[in-house]
Amino acid sequence: MWTCKAMWKKLAPLARASSTVYRQNARRAVLNNERGLPLVPQAHMSSGTPGSGGDNNLYYLLVGATCVGGGFYAYRTIKGDKDRYQERIDEIASRPNKVVPEQPMTYLTSEAPGEQAAETPQETSPEVAAVEPEEPPATPEAEIAPEPVVEPAPEESVGTPAAEPVVESEAAPLAESVPEEAVERPSAPALSEPSVEPSPIEVTEEPLAPIVESEPAPVAESPPAETAEPQTTTETESAPAAEPATIAAAEVPAPTPVGFPSHAPYLLIGGGTASFAAARSIRARDPGARVLIITDEPDLPYMRPPLSKELWFSDDSSVVDTLRFKQWNGKERSIYFQPPSFYISPQDLEKVENGGVAVLTGKKVVHMDVRGNKVTLSDNTEISYDKCLIATGGVPRNLQVIERAGEEVTKRTTLFRKVEDFKALDKVSRYTKSITIIGGGFLGSELACALGRRSADSDLEVIQMFPEKGNMGKVLPEYLSNWTTAKVKSEGVKVITEALVKDVSYKDGKVEIKLKDGRVVKTDHIVAAVGLDPSVELAKSAGLEVDSDFGGYRVNAELQARSNIWVAGDAACFYDIRLGRRRVEHHDHAVVSGRLAGENMTGANKPYWHQSMFWSDLGPDVGYEAIGIVDSSLPTVGVFAKATAKDTPKAATEKSGTGIRSESETEGTASSPVASSSPAPPPVLQQKDDYGKGVIFYLRDKVVVGIILWNVFNRMPVARKIIKDGEEHADLNEVAKLFNIHED
Repeated sequence: MWTCKAMWKKLAPLARASSTVYRQNARRAVLNNERGLPLVPQAHMSSGTPGSGGDNNLYYLLVGATCVGGGFYAYRTIKGDKDRYQERIDEIASRPNKVVPEQPMTYLTSEAPGEQAAETPQETSPEVAAVEPEEPPATPEAEIAPEPVVEPAPEESVGTPAAEPVVESEAAPLAESVPEEAVERPSAPALSEPSVEPSPIEVTEEPLAPIVESEPAPVAESPPAETAEPQTTTETESAPAAEPATIAAAEVPAPTPVGFPSHAPYLLIGGGTASFAAARSIRARDPGARVLIITDEPDLPYMRPPLSKELWFSDDSSVVDTLRFKQWNGKERSIYFQPPSFYISPQDLEKVENGGVAVLTGKKVVHMDVRGNKVTLSDNTEISYDKCLIATGGVPRNLQVIERAGEEVTKRTTLFRKVEDFKALDKVSRYTKSITIIGGGFLGSELACALGRRSADSDLEVIQMFPEKGNMGKVLPEYLSNWTTAKVKSEGVKVITEALVKDVSYKDGKVEIKLKDGRVVKTDHIVAAVGLDPSVELAKSAGLEVDSDFGGYRVNAELQARSNIWVAGDAACFYDIRLGRRRVEHHDHAVVSGRLAGENMTGANKPYWHQSMFWSDLGPDVGYEAIGIVDSSLPTVGVFAKATAKDTPKAATEKSGTGIRSESETEGTASSPVASSSPAPPPVLQQKDDYGKGVIFYLRDKVVVGIILWNVFNRMPVARKIIKDGEEHADLNEVAKLFNIHED
């Protein structure tokens, strides 16, 4: 067709030119002879004598050939596409047929004893058929496994957890799913649910001991401690099971290792406060929801504040093991949000009738496929999801001079964040003579007071150094920062202010810290409490935006980063309609943002309006709560009064019943503040040496953007309402009366 078209493009100008010449000659003849010539139709394009029609016939021939060629080409194209389509359909339709007929033969061969072997194909064949079409390209990889599987199988027996009615018949599906595992661990256990198809590569990397403790070669992943209780093992002959395993392994692509659900409707990455709050919120709105929490820590979800507060003031020597502590009000509780019995086993997640919350511990998500709605773990295991929450928190920041100092300094440095850090520092504090805390913020000051209190009963020397002029100098106004520094010193801590670390080295069995002003501090151990970097490792693979100013994943008002992906906690950089874009690293924010993200994952579509609070306690006698932007560089107005015995963190917890004050504060209603009806004495502004209790207002453009309640408790809803209103106040003394600080 294209050849005919090209030929016509060449001949058409000639035909048109000859026709034009003819018409011009005819017109000239008429003018010369003054008579008309026989008319010829103008459409007759011919270069020959009039009436001959030879070129017209050539034109018709070319057009006809073009039509015939085009029709033939279209016919061949359509027919070829139809054939290729049919071949593709036949190929896809034939895939399940390769697996289904072979599996009954596999189980009958490997499970000769009894009727149970005959029942197995009926249970497992649909499961394998359902899994196999998901990732057909992985089939060639599995075909490598047949050779090595046959030899080791007869050496040991295969154990199966006592799952549901069939016990012995489960051995065959295991052999089928774990071809390479059989090379090294011939006694690998199996599970009965379809979601636990083991991967030939992944299972060999991570043995899962807790599920099958009695087996010599466990395979199941390590779930929470409580999931191992209902599991039992049963031995069965598996010598003939190895050969069928090689057949099925070539058919099932990239199976999931034992103990892993292959799919989680709600997947929560991170095992901290935000994840747990989201899980409870999801279950509250969707009682049958199946929620999977993946955490790289070995512990179940727990609260972090007691790690730097109450745990250090416990008189129980076994607190490191039990992780139970007495709050300031004397009530005892655990740092864990729920006991192990609250959670279900990960491998049971897909088959429990009413859903539940499962925790996969010791696993790290290293890659996200947002288009395929699946994540990849550090051992290459893949888990798909419907909706996902990223609540990865952050990692403690370190000083570059410490990182460059070498191994001897590094192993004598603690970056305080997790339970294991608390245990390590507790041990260090009992067997060393000197600990130096670098950092004067919330965490550094809390640890300094805690270790200082402990040093009273031992010869431990506690040193705290920071570049500011006083403790929490970036948060508190200077006069209150100086007062706080004096309070920390009274706890037995040696405080070094305006200290900029220049170099750190290890000499003569001591860590030597050189400051820029020439001072040198020698110590046995360093605690670096210099801030937190949000964990945004998944941003690149997930295509998520990281805020260049505050760090963390940028999210919208509903805490959503992308379709089906939400972010909560320390890693979320959200937009505050009153205070602008922010990122908050406190417990209350984790609770509230996790709760809201969980609601939105179930379709609530609620915006983030909440002003989160945070609190810090310098022992049982001094504490404060804060909300909004509290920055010492802003103008402040402080109104103070004389404190009483009830104006302490200890008294506050006795009244509220909990030391985790956000649990009660966040539930408060931010109604219009009402001042005390009793007459108030004149307020005392910034008394020189006595800051027993009071309110500090932080101003920006004459509007209150932050409030600190110093030894004033259970008034956070009032503070939240003031910031939400965003109004100018002519007299902040009158506003301070709303907090009833002058009441006895």
